[in-house]
Amino acid sequence: MEILNNFWNTFIHENYFIVELIGIPATFAEVLITMLIFIQLFKIDISKERKIIYVVVFASLSLLSRFILGDFYSVFFNLIAYFLCVKFIFKQTSLKSILCLISPYLFLVILEFIYNNFLNNILGIKPSYFINIPIFKSLYVFTIYSCLLLIYLILKKYNISFHIFNQFSKKTNTILVINAFIGIVVITLQSCLSSFYSTNLPVPILFLNLLTLIAYFFISIYTFIKSSKLEITTQELKNSEEYNKTLTILHDSVRAFKHDFDNIVTTIGGYVKTNDIEGLKKYYFQLENDCKQTNNLYSLTPTIINNPGVYNLLTRKYHKADEKNIKINLTFLLDLNKLNMQIYEFTRILGILLDNAIEASSECIEKIINIVFRNDEKNSRQIVLIENTYNNKNVNIDKIFEKGISGKENHTGLGLWEVRQILNKNNNLNLHTNKSKDLFTQQLEIYY
Repeated sequence: MEILNNFWNTFIHENYFIVELIGIPATFAEVLITMLIFIQLFKIDISKERKIIYVVVFASLSLLSRFILGDFYSVFFNLIAYFLCVKFIFKQTSLKSILCLISPYLFLVILEFIYNNFLNNILGIKPSYFINIPIFKSLYVFTIYSCLLLIYLILKKYNISFHIFNQFSKKTNTILVINAFIGIVVITLQSCLSSFYSTNLPVPILFLNLLTLIAYFFISIYTFIKSSKLEITTQELKNSEEYNKTLTILHDSVRAFKHDFDNIVTTIGGYVKTNDIEGLKKYYFQLENDCKQTNNLYSLTPTIINNPGVYNLLTRKYHKADEKNIKINLTFLLDLNKLNMQIYEFTRILGILLDNAIEASSECIEKIINIVFRNDEKNSRQIVLIENTYNNKNVNIDKIFEKGISGKENHTGLGLWEVRQILNKNNNLNLHTNKSKDLFTQQLEIYY
């Protein structure tokens, strides 16, 4: 009985050591629940292993910073650590990483604000006193994180989420990142000031401060959504212009084919009647080349190439190659919505490889580029294969990725070097470079 009495006395009186012990599992719980919230809000598809790594790494950094820096300065350190962990462990863009930070953090700030003011203004208990008593600390942790968990369950049940458009222009992306960063600073400072002056300021002032925080958050979200829609509309207009060019070429090809249809059938009939199989084969392969060009144009549609940035890039490169009389054979069997790398880095690599292929094949007598996009489920990878004819048979495939090395005159040799830098930053990417008598091959492999 005496043991139980001592145990109870320990928990109902101030005890800094026990409070710190309670803070260890509480930190892991907070990191886990906030992670679930932003994963749901922004529909981040991530493996279970990366989730575990994130929780362990960020929670450990948070505990370590609080031990070394103290409660006040550790708040700012944890914001930076939060951003970096989301960006590099979950491999998200800077804008998405900041939004993943700000949304659950705002929920947490609002819950703490309500809880602390309930203690101070309704129960007449100072939060600073309340939080240093183990039993009240446990009650605080249970209440706040239960409410956070409830928020997550509501978001999940009603499938509430925000779609973030990844193809922002550099200027728009910079503005949004700066705006989100300022939002974090404002929320953090207001949270610290509210906690510090919660016992000195009137309730209406504190309540007004909370309302301004919420208003700022929702106005920022509204602005972000409007910016997204404007950016999407602008990109769709550009895609429509490119698609109209493709339709014009396709229409002319179909008209020409229809005009010559009778002649084509008559010619085939002539080979059949004379039993000239060799002549028929030769004629068939020539006809097949024209059909392939038409099929390629059918593939250049936004419904098949289902990413506006990649579609715009491919159509531009296709028309550039066509102007140089380069024959492109395109096979597209890949869902870009499930691409396992950042679209920005993917388009950089794709653009450089296509530019090199166009440059090399344009110098050949037989100008050919084969492009294949496909999913290799057996080996859990997505493949982009680019083959092209080339003249420089002595090209050293081991050195072309070095900085300043180029097989072309008046070129800096930075293209493939930049590709190598992107590959080195991502552990799920491989680029296999090969050459044969006729074709130079680059195969990008994206593992998932």
